[in-house]
Amino acid sequence: MLIFDAHLDLGLNAVDWNRDLRMDVRDIRVQEITYNMTDLGRQRGTVSFPELKKAEVRVGVATVLARIEERINHSFGYTTPEACYAVAHSHLAYYRAMEKSGWMRMIRTKSDLQAHLQALNEQPDSTPFGYILSMECGDPVLDPDNIFEWYSHGLRAIGITHYGPNRYGGGTRSEVGLTYEAIPLLNNIEKLGMVLDMTHLSDRAFDQVRDIFGGRVLASHQNARKFADWQRQFTDEQIKFVIERDGVLGVAFDAIMLQHGLVRGQTIPEITIERAVDNIDHVCQLAGNCRHSGIGSDLDGGFGNEQTPKDLDTIADLQKIPDLLAKRGYSDSDIRAIMHGNFLRLFSEVLPD
Repeated sequence: MLIFDAHLDLGLNAVDWNRDLRMDVRDIRVQEITYNMTDLGRQRGTVSFPELKKAEVRVGVATVLARIEERINHSFGYTTPEACYAVAHSHLAYYRAMEKSGWMRMIRTKSDLQAHLQALNEQPDSTPFGYILSMECGDPVLDPDNIFEWYSHGLRAIGITHYGPNRYGGGTRSEVGLTYEAIPLLNNIEKLGMVLDMTHLSDRAFDQVRDIFGGRVLASHQNARKFADWQRQFTDEQIKFVIERDGVLGVAFDAIMLQHGLVRGQTIPEITIERAVDNIDHVCQLAGNCRHSGIGSDLDGGFGNEQTPKDLDTIADLQKIPDLLAKRGYSDSDIRAIMHGNFLRLFSEVLPD
């Protein structure tokens, strides 16, 4: 079944982690074993272009991601907005190179999306991965007006924070609200008709965005606090806000967002993909329908299958979800909506003509 994946950090993996995503996932793993790359996530990757095709993930959201870290003794992050801007552009340059070689196709407009879906229907084997460009963390946006430049490059969605506080507000594991510069940035995002990703906002920043921002929202890779009770997940009230704004929430497969109390690099995941289906069902129950739940895997988002449900080896295992939903009584039309239809509907509404 076709899958729309609302959150894939392909640029991060290809550029920062130096992975050749044209290779088979297992060959990438062997390569990292050969070079004795033992950092968390290495030797355990789950995503490559051939694996996306096998998984029937043929359309989705690809990110540019760079985050400011004030200290220099870190393996992730950069010390200046200018460096973040440059790194995010390197991710975009990678996507453009993959377009030239036929592996990817950027979707900027409604007509682009329709053309891509038609190509998948008529020539599925030769159609590349269709991607909508998103930015995870606003640090590469040099100032609120710089978002107009990013929009001209094809950016259609953005989450303004990531982990900790940044120049625009509080992110995960912080209690900081929005900064002064966030107000004109949010105004510009709304003016452009971009969709705002509520993922990674602190609780305080979330409440402020709710009151300030009048445009369309989604939560690209976001689970429920009911199942993993820490701030990275949404409360039921936060989920309901996305629903009320006619947004979609993509279930993520990072085990720290699925299994309460799991510690990165220390705890072995015990949950299965069934727990992700619990999250999908929870959103549907809160909404009273199946219009607002989708897939936002976040696979290879800085981790590998050492930190996923124990029955997930690669992204191809997302194809287990339809049967799990069917066993819970979900109809075929509802399953298709969750697997791809809801995010396709959202972007068909928010993308420019």
